[in-house]
Amino acid sequence: MRNKDIVVLIGAGAIGQAIARRVAFGRRIILADLYPEAVEKGADVLRDAGFDVTTAPVDVAVAESVAALAALVAQLGDVTHVIHAAGISPVRATPQQIIAVDLVGTALVLEEFGKIVASGGAGIVIASMAGYMLPPLTPEQNAQLATAPVDELANLDFVAAVPDAMAAYCLAKRANSLRTQAAAVIWGDRGARVNAISPGVIMTPLTYEEFVGSSGAGFPVMIQASAAGRVGTPDEIGEACAFLLNTPYITGADLLMDGGIIAAMTAGRIN
Repeated sequence: MRNKDIVVLIGAGAIGQAIARRVAFGRRIILADLYPEAVEKGADVLRDAGFDVTTAPVDVAVAESVAALAALVAQLGDVTHVIHAAGISPVRATPQQIIAVDLVGTALVLEEFGKIVASGGAGIVIASMAGYMLPPLTPEQNAQLATAPVDELANLDFVAAVPDAMAAYCLAKRANSLRTQAAAVIWGDRGARVNAISPGVIMTPLTYEEFVGSSGAGFPVMIQASAAGRVGTPDEIGEACAFLLNTPYITGADLLMDGGIIAAMTAGRIN
């Protein structure tokens, strides 16, 4: 039954929920995630806050799964907002898993939902400041990450050669930004927009895992050296994403929202 505009939220975590709370008033949320327990927990939180939520399964690393989700929501109503907040952390995944989910999965979402998003609609991709920590790529590598066919991305020489999970994560997040910029042209043909946001250290359960994991020792150093001097919150990311989703003249952009960590690195205050 087509009776409401649709907000597609892929990823049931705190950041995605914070964004949805700001743009889904009077709309129907389709909350999709790989893990049934996570998706039902997230749906209950949003329902308790008064939102109309339907859940669906999706594995963003599988092309057929993403295509099936896009086909489902296209039947339910006009897709006015797409929030892609699914991803995995380098503390709990192999390099290959990170490439499959964070790099290829994002490319699949941009491609499939670029086929069905409504005119006037908008999307947001959650990238990361980690994409800004990567050394410069060659123009050819940038172009490949932006426009190579999705089924070729994981097999690109420099992608397949990533040495560890953190390197894979940084590369995937750089690709998210590049891929979003390229997708903005295709989405624009439908009268729609898409942007990325690159958060810094945002306090979520996943971030807490990183704090206590092997890479956590660097977090206090980054936070202390940043201009903000603190972690960020999901609600702050939600506010910024609502701005990007609701501003008609912004598309193909990536908003770095890290409290000044990358600026401190560039200035040499962080090694």
